[in-house]
Amino acid sequence: MTDRLWFNGAMRDRDAVHIDPADRGLLLGDGLFETMRVHAGRIIHLARHMARLYAGLGTLMIPPPARTEVEAALARVITENAMQAGSLRLTITRGCGPRGLLPPEGAAPTVMIVPFPPAATPMPEAHLVISRMRRDETSPLSRTKTLNYLPNILALMEARQRGGNEAVLLNTAGRVAEASASNLLIQRDGMLLTPPVTEGALPGIARSVLLDMRLAREQALTRADLLGAEAVLLVSSLSVREAVSLDATPLPREPSTAQRIRAALAS
Repeated sequence: MTDRLWFNGAMRDRDAVHIDPADRGLLLGDGLFETMRVHAGRIIHLARHMARLYAGLGTLMIPPPARTEVEAALARVITENAMQAGSLRLTITRGCGPRGLLPPEGAAPTVMIVPFPPAATPMPEAHLVISRMRRDETSPLSRTKTLNYLPNILALMEARQRGGNEAVLLNTAGRVAEASASNLLIQRDGMLLTPPVTEGALPGIARSVLLDMRLAREQALTRADLLGAEAVLLVSSLSVREAVSLDATPLPREPSTAQRIRAALAS
Protein backbone atom coordinates (compact mmCIF):
# COMPACT_ATOMS: atom_id res chain seq x y z
CA MET A 1 0.00 0.00 0.00
CA THR A 2 1.29 3.46 -0.88
CA ASP A 3 0.60 6.57 1.14
CA ARG A 4 -1.56 8.75 -1.05
CA LEU A 5 -4.51 10.58 0.47
CA TRP A 6 -7.32 12.88 -0.60
CA PHE A 7 -7.17 16.50 0.51
CA ASN A 8 -9.52 19.24 -0.66
CA GLY A 9 -10.23 17.98 -4.13
CA ALA A 10 -7.03 16.20 -5.11
CA MET A 11 -4.86 13.17 -4.37
CA ARG A 12 -1.64 14.13 -2.61
CA ASP A 13 1.35 12.52 -0.95
CA ARG A 14 1.07 12.58 2.83
CA ASP A 15 4.08 14.89 3.26
CA ALA A 16 2.55 17.38 0.80
CA VAL A 17 -0.58 17.95 2.93
CA HIS A 18 -0.62 20.99 5.20
CA ILE A 19 -3.49 21.95 7.51
CA ASP A 20 -4.19 25.68 7.60
CA PRO A 21 -3.51 27.04 11.11
CA ALA A 22 -6.89 28.78 10.92
CA ASP A 23 -8.82 25.53 10.27
CA ARG A 24 -11.67 25.30 12.79
CA GLY A 25 -11.31 21.54 12.99
CA LEU A 26 -7.80 22.00 14.36
CA LEU A 27 -8.62 24.98 16.58
CA LEU A 28 -12.06 24.09 17.88
CA GLY A 29 -12.84 20.47 16.98
CA ASP A 30 -15.45 21.91 14.60
CA GLY A 31 -16.02 18.93 12.35
CA LEU A 32 -16.71 15.23 12.21
CA PHE A 33 -15.32 11.98 10.84
CA GLU A 34 -16.07 8.44 9.73
CA THR A 35 -13.79 5.41 9.98
CA MET A 36 -14.66 2.81 7.35
CA ARG A 37 -13.40 -0.75 6.92
CA VAL A 38 -12.09 -1.79 3.53
CA HIS A 39 -12.37 -5.47 2.56
CA ALA A 40 -11.72 -7.01 -0.85
CA GLY A 41 -11.13 -3.54 -2.26
CA ARG A 42 -14.45 -2.03 -1.18
CA ILE A 43 -15.88 -0.14 1.78
CA ILE A 44 -18.08 -2.26 4.02
CA HIS A 45 -21.48 -0.68 4.79
CA LEU A 46 -20.70 2.49 2.81
CA ALA A 47 -24.35 3.59 2.61
CA ARG A 48 -24.70 3.45 6.40
CA HIS A 49 -21.53 5.50 6.89
CA MET A 50 -22.71 8.12 4.40
CA ALA A 51 -26.12 8.36 6.07
CA ARG A 52 -24.53 8.97 9.47
CA LEU A 53 -22.01 11.41 8.01
CA TYR A 54 -24.64 13.59 6.35
CA ALA A 55 -26.90 13.47 9.39
CA GLY A 56 -23.95 14.73 11.42
CA LEU A 57 -23.21 17.50 8.93
CA GLY A 58 -26.82 18.60 9.30
CA THR A 59 -26.57 18.59 13.10
CA LEU A 60 -23.39 20.71 12.99
CA MET A 61 -24.81 22.94 10.22
CA ILE A 62 -21.73 22.38 8.05
CA PRO A 63 -22.42 22.87 4.31
CA PRO A 64 -22.34 19.31 2.94
CA PRO A 65 -20.12 18.43 -0.03
CA ALA A 66 -21.88 16.52 -2.80
CA ARG A 67 -22.26 12.88 -1.79
CA THR A 68 -21.30 11.66 -5.24
CA GLU A 69 -18.04 13.60 -5.01
CA VAL A 70 -17.23 12.19 -1.57
CA GLU A 71 -17.91 8.63 -2.68
CA ALA A 72 -15.82 9.13 -5.82
CA ALA A 73 -12.95 10.44 -3.68
CA LEU A 74 -13.19 7.42 -1.37
CA ALA A 75 -13.03 5.08 -4.35
CA ARG A 76 -10.04 6.92 -5.76
CA VAL A 77 -8.09 6.60 -2.51
CA ILE A 78 -8.72 2.84 -2.55
CA THR A 79 -7.66 2.57 -6.20
CA GLU A 80 -4.52 4.70 -6.02
CA ASN A 81 -3.32 2.90 -2.89
CA ALA A 82 -4.22 -0.53 -4.33
CA MET A 83 -6.10 -1.26 -1.11
CA GLN A 84 -7.58 -4.69 -0.58
CA ALA A 85 -7.92 -4.39 3.20
CA GLY A 86 -7.53 -1.76 5.89
CA SER A 87 -9.53 1.34 6.69
CA LEU A 88 -10.24 4.87 5.53
CA ARG A 89 -10.60 7.86 7.83
CA LEU A 90 -12.82 10.56 6.28
CA THR A 91 -12.62 13.91 8.08
CA ILE A 92 -14.71 16.98 7.28
CA THR A 93 -14.20 20.27 9.13
CA ARG A 94 -16.11 23.50 8.77
CA GLY A 95 -12.98 24.99 7.19
CA CYS A 96 -11.04 28.13 8.03
CA GLY A 97 -12.22 31.24 9.79
CA PRO A 98 -11.16 34.18 11.94
CA ARG A 99 -10.58 33.91 15.67
CA GLY A 100 -13.74 33.36 17.70
CA LEU A 101 -16.50 30.81 18.08
CA LEU A 102 -19.06 32.04 15.56
CA PRO A 103 -18.45 30.46 12.14
CA PRO A 104 -17.88 32.83 9.23
CA GLU A 105 -20.36 32.99 6.38
CA GLY A 106 -19.40 30.98 3.31
CA ALA A 107 -16.54 28.96 4.83
CA ALA A 108 -15.34 26.16 2.55
CA PRO A 109 -15.24 22.79 4.37
CA THR A 110 -11.96 20.89 4.58
CA VAL A 111 -12.28 17.31 3.31
CA MET A 112 -9.54 14.75 3.95
CA ILE A 113 -9.46 10.97 3.39
CA VAL A 114 -6.53 9.02 4.83
CA PRO A 115 -5.86 5.29 4.19
CA PHE A 116 -4.57 2.95 6.89
CA PRO A 117 -3.33 -0.65 6.58
CA PRO A 118 -4.97 -3.48 8.52
CA ALA A 119 -4.01 -3.77 12.17
CA ALA A 120 -0.91 -5.90 12.64
CA THR A 121 -2.48 -7.80 15.55
CA PRO A 122 -6.10 -8.34 16.68
CA MET A 123 -7.52 -6.11 19.38
CA PRO A 124 -6.90 -7.66 22.82
CA GLU A 125 -9.66 -8.88 25.09
CA ALA A 126 -11.21 -5.98 26.97
CA HIS A 127 -10.62 -5.40 30.66
CA LEU A 128 -13.31 -2.83 31.36
CA VAL A 129 -13.26 0.02 33.87
CA ILE A 130 -16.30 2.15 34.69
CA SER A 131 -15.04 5.66 34.02
CA ARG A 132 -15.73 8.73 36.10
CA MET A 133 -16.42 10.55 32.82
CA ARG A 134 -20.08 10.83 31.85
CA ARG A 135 -21.83 10.77 28.49
CA ASP A 136 -24.45 13.52 28.06
CA GLU A 137 -27.39 11.65 26.56
CA THR A 138 -29.36 14.91 26.27
CA SER A 139 -26.91 16.43 23.78
CA PRO A 140 -27.38 15.93 20.00
CA LEU A 141 -23.58 15.67 19.84
CA SER A 142 -23.80 12.27 21.56
CA ARG A 143 -25.25 10.99 18.28
CA THR A 144 -22.56 12.55 16.06
CA LYS A 145 -18.93 11.51 15.49
CA THR A 146 -17.46 14.94 16.13
CA LEU A 147 -13.75 15.68 16.22
CA ASN A 148 -13.87 16.39 19.95
CA TYR A 149 -13.13 13.02 21.59
CA LEU A 150 -11.62 14.38 24.79
CA PRO A 151 -14.14 12.71 27.16
CA ASN A 152 -13.44 9.35 25.50
CA ILE A 153 -9.68 9.95 25.53
CA LEU A 154 -9.68 10.85 29.22
CA ALA A 155 -11.90 7.86 30.02
CA LEU A 156 -9.49 5.50 28.26
CA MET A 157 -6.50 7.04 29.98
CA GLU A 158 -8.28 6.62 33.31
CA ALA A 159 -8.96 2.95 32.49
CA ARG A 160 -5.28 2.37 31.79
CA GLN A 161 -4.27 4.05 35.05
CA ARG A 162 -6.65 1.74 36.91
CA GLY A 163 -5.34 -1.44 35.31
CA GLY A 164 -7.80 -1.82 32.43
CA ASN A 165 -7.57 -1.35 28.68
CA GLU A 166 -11.06 -0.09 27.89
CA ALA A 167 -13.49 2.32 29.51
CA VAL A 168 -17.24 2.15 29.96
CA LEU A 169 -18.95 5.54 29.93
CA LEU A 170 -22.18 5.92 31.87
CA ASN A 171 -24.74 8.62 31.08
CA THR A 172 -25.87 11.35 33.44
CA ALA A 173 -28.46 8.99 34.94
CA GLY A 174 -25.78 6.44 35.78
CA ARG A 175 -26.79 3.90 33.12
CA VAL A 176 -24.46 2.38 30.50
CA ALA A 177 -23.96 4.44 27.33
CA GLU A 178 -20.97 2.99 25.43
CA ALA A 179 -17.28 2.18 25.55
CA SER A 180 -14.57 4.69 24.64
CA ALA A 181 -14.60 3.88 20.90
CA SER A 182 -17.14 1.06 20.57
CA ASN A 183 -20.75 0.21 21.15
CA LEU A 184 -21.37 -2.16 24.03
CA LEU A 185 -23.57 -5.26 23.94
CA ILE A 186 -24.46 -7.91 26.47
CA GLN A 187 -25.93 -11.35 25.93
CA ARG A 188 -28.87 -12.34 28.13
CA ASP A 189 -30.89 -15.52 27.51
CA GLY A 190 -29.17 -15.81 24.15
CA MET A 191 -30.28 -12.31 23.01
CA LEU A 192 -27.91 -9.40 22.42
CA LEU A 193 -28.91 -6.16 24.13
CA THR A 194 -27.42 -2.71 23.55
CA PRO A 195 -28.23 0.74 25.02
CA PRO A 196 -30.51 2.97 22.91
CA VAL A 197 -29.08 6.15 21.42
CA THR A 198 -31.36 8.02 23.84
CA GLU A 199 -29.09 6.65 26.59
CA GLY A 200 -26.08 8.38 25.02
CA ALA A 201 -24.88 5.57 22.74
CA LEU A 202 -23.38 6.64 19.44
CA PRO A 203 -25.43 5.16 16.56
CA GLY A 204 -22.62 2.85 15.49
CA ILE A 205 -22.54 1.18 12.09
CA ALA A 206 -21.92 -2.36 13.36
CA ARG A 207 -24.60 -1.77 15.98
CA SER A 208 -27.13 -0.74 13.32
CA VAL A 209 -26.39 -3.86 11.25
CA LEU A 210 -27.02 -6.14 14.23
CA LEU A 211 -30.25 -4.31 15.08
CA ASP A 212 -31.52 -4.47 11.49
CA MET A 213 -30.71 -8.21 11.33
CA ARG A 214 -32.65 -8.64 14.61
CA LEU A 215 -29.60 -10.18 16.21
CA ALA A 216 -29.78 -7.46 18.86
CA ARG A 217 -32.35 -5.17 20.40
CA GLU A 218 -32.18 -1.95 22.39
CA GLN A 219 -32.53 -1.89 26.14
CA ALA A 220 -31.29 0.38 28.91
CA LEU A 221 -28.44 -1.30 30.80
CA THR A 222 -26.79 -0.86 34.19
CA ARG A 223 -23.50 -1.93 35.71
CA ALA A 224 -25.36 -4.83 37.35
CA ASP A 225 -26.57 -5.94 33.90
CA LEU A 226 -22.96 -6.12 32.71
CA LEU A 227 -21.93 -8.22 35.71
CA GLY A 228 -24.92 -10.53 35.30
CA ALA A 229 -24.61 -11.04 31.55
CA GLU A 230 -23.76 -14.27 29.76
CA ALA A 231 -21.22 -12.30 27.73
CA VAL A 232 -20.18 -8.67 27.22
CA LEU A 233 -18.88 -7.53 23.83
CA LEU A 234 -17.63 -4.35 22.18
CA VAL A 235 -18.35 -3.76 18.50
CA SER A 236 -17.23 -1.17 15.98
CA SER A 237 -16.70 -0.99 12.23
CA LEU A 238 -13.18 -2.36 12.71
CA SER A 239 -13.45 -4.94 15.48
CA VAL A 240 -15.46 -7.26 17.72
CA ARG A 241 -13.96 -7.72 21.19
CA GLU A 242 -14.91 -9.88 24.13
CA ALA A 243 -14.83 -8.27 27.57
CA VAL A 244 -13.28 -10.48 30.26
CA SER A 245 -13.48 -8.28 33.35
CA LEU A 246 -15.25 -5.22 34.77
CA ASP A 247 -13.48 -3.22 37.47
CA ALA A 248 -11.26 -6.30 38.01
CA THR A 249 -14.28 -8.61 38.47
CA PRO A 250 -14.21 -11.51 35.96
CA LEU A 251 -17.01 -11.58 33.39
CA PRO A 252 -18.56 -14.70 31.82
CA ARG A 253 -17.50 -15.42 28.23
CA GLU A 254 -19.27 -16.96 25.27
CA PRO A 255 -16.76 -17.15 22.35
CA SER A 256 -19.39 -18.46 19.94
CA THR A 257 -21.30 -15.18 20.33
CA ALA A 258 -18.31 -13.14 19.18
CA GLN A 259 -17.87 -15.49 16.23
CA ARG A 260 -21.54 -15.10 15.31
CA ILE A 261 -21.27 -11.31 15.41
CA ARG A 262 -18.10 -11.30 13.27
CA ALA A 263 -19.84 -13.45 10.67
CA ALA A 264 -22.86 -11.12 10.59
CA LEU A 265 -20.65 -8.05 10.12
CA ALA A 266 -18.32 -9.60 7.54
CA SER A 267 -20.06 -8.10 4.51
